Amino acid sequence: MTTAKRIAFLGLGVMGAPMAGHLARRGHRVTAYNRSADRAATWLEKYSAEGLDVATAPSPAEAAAGQDLVITCVGNDNDLAEVVLGDGGALVAMVPGALFIDHTTVSPAIARNIANQAAERRIEALDSPVSGGQAGAENGKLAIMCGGSVRAMDSARPVMEAYGARIVHIGEAGAGQACKAVNQICIAGVLAGLSEGVRFAQGAGLDMERVLEAISGGAAQSWQMENRWKTMAAGEFDFGFAIDWMRKDLAIALGEAKDRGMSLPVTALVDQLYARVQAAGGARQDTSALIRHLPEACA
Repeated sequence: MTTAKRIAFLGLGVMGAPMAGHLARRGHRVTAYNRSADRAATWLEKYSAEGLDVATAPSPAEAAAGQDLVITCVGNDNDLAEVVLGDGGALVAMVPGALFIDHTTVSPAIARNIANQAAERRIEALDSPVSGGQAGAENGKLAIMCGGSVRAMDSARPVMEAYGARIVHIGEAGAGQACKAVNQICIAGVLAGLSEGVRFAQGAGLDMERVLEAISGGAAQSWQMENRWKTMAAGEFDFGFAIDWMRKDLAIALGEAKDRGMSLPVTALVDQLYARVQAAGGARQDTSALIRHLPEACA
């Protein structure tokens, strides 16, 4: 059984809120911080009603002070720098020997920067982006890819098991974020092919249910096909991971590739297609709305 920890959780969005809740349900004492005080109050009310050991704090530093672990799940590089490294950030309040875990999808560069600054304070750090979306967070079934030391990984794993179904140590600091870039590159390519497949099937006048039945058990099968084929065909996109966030992630992948002298032509093309859908009002729709860049088949 996991030993109860004192944990600060910074960021109570659609991913962070249920993740922090899973930690509290495992018996940890969770002090949460969110830039929107209303969201923090709602989270506190929900988990206090379950009789759990939860609290909120007005700043990242106050949340982090004296804790065994600090966990972040925010929006982007700038958000992470603000809550960790900025004035009133968590790092200055953390005690030597504490552990820092970041679940935000950010650049490998900021992950390495935080790890270096944490090491100067004798604090272990892991960059541990997640995959699985809101449903994975709510169900405690996230995939987590981690960069950092073996010692940090050994300390973090029992805690992350509260919301992670697959937890893999990829390598040194920054490796978790680089792995998440691989994840998003692969998803983008799959969705591009799936979009064209759905539109082609519609244009050919095929029975969409039978097409799915025929191809989903073979080499074309994917999570996206199993979970998004029907909704893409129906033009339903009001769930899942937003295009705004996917474009942020693809920018990280493209930027890292450029810095390393690599080319990602398919990813760059898919990013441009997402930009079209974004400009047409699809910014907050699910990533499967990529299909909107293709005209609907004629009757």
